[in-house]
Parts: sequence; C-alpha cells; structure tokens
Amino acid sequence: MRKELKFFLVGIGFFLLFILFSYLVHKDFLTRIDFDTTVRLQNNITRNVDDVFSFFSDIGSFEPMLVIVIFTLIYWRKIISGIMLFGGFVGFHVIELFGKFFVDHPPPPEFMLRTHKIVQFDQFHVRTEFSYPSGHSGRAVFLATVLLFIIWHSGWSKHTKIFLSILVGVFVVIMLVSRIYLGEHWFSDVIGGGLLGFALGCMGLVFYYFKGFKKILKR
Repeated sequence: MRKELKFFLVGIGFFLLFILFSYLVHKDFLTRIDFDTTVRLQNNITRNVDDVFSFFSDIGSFEPMLVIVIFTLIYWRKIISGIMLFGGFVGFHVIELFGKFFVDHPPPPEFMLRTHKIVQFDQFHVRTEFSYPSGHSGRAVFLATVLLFIIWHSGWSKHTKIFLSILVGVFVVIMLVSRIYLGEHWFSDVIGGGLLGFALGCMGLVFYYFKGFKKILKR
C-alpha cells in the first residue's frame, strides 16, 4: 500500500474515532471518568508544579503554537506539504469551534482551576460555556505528529532522532496532563482534542508523498 494512502486512511480512521468519541462525550458517558481523573491528578501531584504547568498552558495557546507551526514548516521547506499542513492547523480550530458550540460539555468548576497566568496572550479564544475538545491538546498532538515525521525523515543520526522524539513525547505528555491537572479541561476534552489533532496531522502529511503536485509545479 502506498504511504500516502496509509496516512490518509489513518487520518480518516482517527477522525471517525473523534466523531464517535464526541458522541459519547455529548451523551455524558464519560462524566464519572472525567471527574475522577481530575480529582486523582490534583490530589497526587504537588502544587509546586502549578507554575510549570501554567507556563505550558501559555505556550499551548493559539498564538505561540501558530508561530511554532509556521517556523517548523518554513524550516521543512516543503511548499505544498507546508500549505496543506497549515490548512490542517486552521481546520482544527474550525472543527474545535463547532465542537465547543454543539457538544454539550461544561468545563470543570472554578474551584478546580489552578492556572496561574504567567504570560498574558490576547489569544484566539473559542472557549464558551462548553470545553470540548481541548484546543491546547489538539495543537500539541498536531505539532508533535508533524515534528516526529520531520525528525524521522531527516538525515540526523538514529540517536539524535530518538532523543528529539523523547523530547517531543515529554512535551505532549506534560501538555495533556497539565490541561486536566490545572482544571482547564476534563479528561475527555483532552482525548478528543488529541484524536482530532492527530487525524488532521496525518491527513496533512499525505501531501508529502503526493507526486502529482510536483508534476503540476513543473509545468
């Protein structure tokens, strides 16, 4: 099977999984898991990490992540792939907006909120009275998908690739855990955002292999 078809099918598969998961969230199937996960994280993680997690919260906002994505794509220097991946990044926020308006899922109550505003961004803000899916989680997973692809298709040594992959993985884990621990999102918000971010990242990477665009550019 051609690699671009594999990426496309994986992307479609995860997008369908996102839709199914969104239905379960809307029907409140995960309410108990959401609450228990937040309580356990907040009870078992020291408050000393509040500032660290809050910093990642600021980094995961729309503006900083947009800058990181743009610089990543410029560094990659794949014009068509870059355009399509940037379109996927924008598309994520369009779908996120629909999710927040149409999936009935209120955010955690104020007494669970632990975020400290270290850097104040006048961010692209789509948070309403509903919190599904998590934009921070989706942006982090989307970026991680692109970065891991670039890393493993680079000419760097295997040890360098493994080291950078671990850094990317740690970044994603901290971002996802922080959203729940800080009381910004529920567990289901984070999973939904991650599924959507990975799906759009995979579908965007299809164009790295799509030779037809290269032929068009040569005409």
